[in-house]
Amino acid sequence: MNGENCDYSLIDSGNGRKLERFGPVTLARPCAQAVWRPSLPPETWRAADASFDREEGNRWSGRGRLPDHWTIRVDGTLFHLATTDFGHLGIFPEQRAQWRWLRETCAAAARRRPPEVLNLFAYSGGSSLACARAGARVTHLDASRGMVDWAAENAKSNGLSTIRWIVDDAHKFLRREARRGRRYDGIVLDPPSFGRGSNGETYVIERDLVETLGLCRAVLAPDPLFVLLSAHTPGCSPQVLENVLRQAFDASPDEVASGEMLLEGAPGVFPLPSGNWARFHPSPRT
Repeated sequence: MNGENCDYSLIDSGNGRKLERFGPVTLARPCAQAVWRPSLPPETWRAADASFDREEGNRWSGRGRLPDHWTIRVDGTLFHLATTDFGHLGIFPEQRAQWRWLRETCAAAARRRPPEVLNLFAYSGGSSLACARAGARVTHLDASRGMVDWAAENAKSNGLSTIRWIVDDAHKFLRREARRGRRYDGIVLDPPSFGRGSNGETYVIERDLVETLGLCRAVLAPDPLFVLLSAHTPGCSPQVLENVLRQAFDASPDEVASGEMLLEGAPGVFPLPSGNWARFHPSPRT
């Protein structure tokens, strides 16, 4: 999945770690799924520009050697990156296959009219950018003002202006949209395992996901394009996500697909599971 138009690559993984390239920067970070042995020698890992670990609290080593921020291109989309105290950078490249699917699906729909897409728990906007690039009108929602600003910066760098920015609690927003009678052709959501809203609201995926999907159904168009659900929570397997989608949207088995999200590198590098996805994609009504 790596090519000339991608500045990201998985270099190696193993012993609970992953070694990745983000443009000019090489980083080593934790990854619990990597239970096998690394393929590359220790000196390759030691040559990383910086590393992050959680063994004694969240801690970077070599962070001072990194730029304050830098930009990479993934499948033609620009992303502004920066290190955070939690080890994140502002991009989840395991979503790359889903971004491609969103672009293709929205582009096909946009031949008739621009689809309306809602992106919940939207982080730095990878899915929002993918949909907007394909001609969709996007509503991007996250509870963090900082993340919404980060996503807006990404959109500006990509020349995208069809995105509406919302800082709010997802459930409160969905209830208001339902009362207003607003409907969306497509919904993207990547709920956190645990999250906290701007006013102290908490979100626990095992407790709240079913309610979230019920609220999504209330704002989904009568003849929808899709609902794309992803999660990085260990217990949310592809089958779990598929089951909750089928139940929430009364979907038949052939309307729902699911799978693993993978970080991928050059041929010979082990693909690294990094969360799961499921999507409801009904056939258009005739």
